Amino acid sequence: MRDSIEHAVDLLRQADHVVVFTGAGVSKESGLPTFREAQEGLWAKYDPEELASMEGFRRDPEMVWAWYQHRRTLYGDVEPNPGHHAIVELEELVPRVVVVTQNVDDLHRRAGSTDLIELHGNIYDFKCLDEGHRLKLADLEGQAETPPRCPHCGSLVRPDVVWFGELLPAEALDRAFWESRQCDVMLVVGTSAVVQPAATLPYEAADHGASIVEVNPNPSGASHIADVLLQGPSGEVLPRVLGELRRQKGSL
Repeated sequence: MRDSIEHAVDLLRQADHVVVFTGAGVSKESGLPTFREAQEGLWAKYDPEELASMEGFRRDPEMVWAWYQHRRTLYGDVEPNPGHHAIVELEELVPRVVVVTQNVDDLHRRAGSTDLIELHGNIYDFKCLDEGHRLKLADLEGQAETPPRCPHCGSLVRPDVVWFGELLPAEALDRAFWESRQCDVMLVVGTSAVVQPAATLPYEAADHGASIVEVNPNPSGASHIADVLLQGPSGEVLPRVLGELRRQKGSL
């Protein structure tokens, strides 16, 4: 591991532009259950596509709204972990750092990441069905109805996350691909790197000359193209990498 960390630090030390591509494994280290793990107790009997699809929402909007309220409560009970904070620290040591995440939990933003692309949306954001008005929780305060109604047009409000059968938001995906093609190093952290189209991002980065550094407890779909594979939890591995990077930067 020591030699691999030195290799990763050497790549990051020379980089001007780093993309950090993260998945559910980063959030799980904060104690946050994955989508399917959160289906416990009352929710265990439901098909995931009933809880995260437009069809399920139209059939029973109150149930789907309650499911997402349950998940927001779970998310509010956890804090960013050392992996999240190490990614933020990277911004102090590399001129340009962009985080591309498949997570909807807002933990990267809460940790302090300043340039964040959320491929699957954010569980604290909302939009209405009819007009697509973008809304925050504060816009829905005072409404007794569940789901609430859009204050602009009166249509039902849904979470602004990507459901089964929906495309990733074009603007976020296009920018993720653009950043991947421009970066010097891509950090692949806590993702299986098998769900398309996001799983293509490491390949795009590698094809355009970037070095790939993977941090994962287990090999992923991108491991075979990684220049460095750091096997372990991001909350343990990334602070070691950042500590050594800071030491070397400070000695220049």
